Amino acid sequence: MAAESDFTIDVTLDPGDLEELFEPFDPWRHEAQMPSGPAPNLERTDTPHDPIDWDYLYSLIDGFMGDVIDRYFRAKLIGHEKLPDDGPLILAPNHSGNAFPHDAIVLDAALWRASGYTRAGKFRSVYTPQLAATWWMRPFDLDNWWRRGGGIDMTFANYDKLLERGDRVIYYPEGVPGIGKGFTRRYQLQHFHSSFVVLAAKHDAPVYPVSVVNAEWVNPTSITFEPIDKIFRKVLGIPFLPLPIAPLALLFPFIFYLAFPCQMTFVVQRPVNVRQMLREEGCTDVSAPSRDMVLRVAERIQERAQHDLDRAVEKYGEKPYDWESLKREMNAIKGERLRTTPLGWPLSFVTHDRNRQRPPAKNWLHKIVRDLDIAAWYMPFGWFLIALIRKLRKPPYGYRGLSEDEKRRTEGSYRWSLDDQPLPPRPTDDSTPDEAP
Repeated sequence: MAAESDFTIDVTLDPGDLEELFEPFDPWRHEAQMPSGPAPNLERTDTPHDPIDWDYLYSLIDGFMGDVIDRYFRAKLIGHEKLPDDGPLILAPNHSGNAFPHDAIVLDAALWRASGYTRAGKFRSVYTPQLAATWWMRPFDLDNWWRRGGGIDMTFANYDKLLERGDRVIYYPEGVPGIGKGFTRRYQLQHFHSSFVVLAAKHDAPVYPVSVVNAEWVNPTSITFEPIDKIFRKVLGIPFLPLPIAPLALLFPFIFYLAFPCQMTFVVQRPVNVRQMLREEGCTDVSAPSRDMVLRVAERIQERAQHDLDRAVEKYGEKPYDWESLKREMNAIKGERLRTTPLGWPLSFVTHDRNRQRPPAKNWLHKIVRDLDIAAWYMPFGWFLIALIRKLRKPPYGYRGLSEDEKRRTEGSYRWSLDDQPLPPRPTDDSTPDEAP
């Protein structure tokens, strides 16, 4: 009789392993690294902290950004009444092709407005950490901008914790390739990265596809070429190079965020029950689906989202600009027109951010001189001057006098893991601070 063996194998998969097992959220993350390497993680702490800046968000919406959304882009959110007030749930919009970050920012704001601008009603977005770690991917070089707006670094573990926390999460299942598909492939959904299926099933979170219509007209000239994109991912950490606007943006920085006044429309579609779909694929344990089942469900969700998107385009995509409505809305703000258009955004965004951190100007001359560096956004090859000024000037204009650790924390060039830097409990009340519009 053979003796019983005491030998056993214990295989434990951490969240990183699970993401690799099913499918990475960011397939280009290894190519799109800065020459200096990936941004570091912060040290572990047991003290909960949320970098979202509520006062900043309320002041943006109540100020020029409200006019950008309502007057310039004339955003429409349709079907938001389908969304439950509490999570967990996943909102899954399509990318319009080189419309980022404008489409994502406007959708986030429109959803928050529909929730009454309450803290409990704010969606949290997950995004590729490259956006925070790379300084030129932060709008107008504003410190830690994505996280201050409610964004969370997109990893399997972070995504898992947000749904466990009961958050309503905005996630673009096409990922960065959806942004890089360019105008010529607008409304052609790219591959849905399937790890979100695993998390939706685990937390029984419904998935609400969102059809984004007209946002691609933000930049209707851009096309991309994979051989060129691959070079720039490896050399500069840029996931793709939209042409012809990218060379122009290298010359004049403000063009990097240039956006034509398209009339953005967001249509919230019917929810998808992921657990039910997995069972239809033969899954008997939705907590441990096979890779093949997860991929098939992701493909089915993509097919359904494509069908809904095609119908939304037919209904809402005939007049992407609607010049008459643009003229009417811009006439309503008269003296504030410049700050509401892309030509005025560098001045509007930067001075608004600085004014929250400094005393009022002593006189009109002081007001002009202290922000004279903003002119670099409009100068040929102004990127070099912008970077130099940030290095030489003191906060809130630059980083002189800060240690490397202080600089990294201030600008947000680090990887945020919720295991190391946990969030506090999710807001549950519907109170709205006095600063809310």
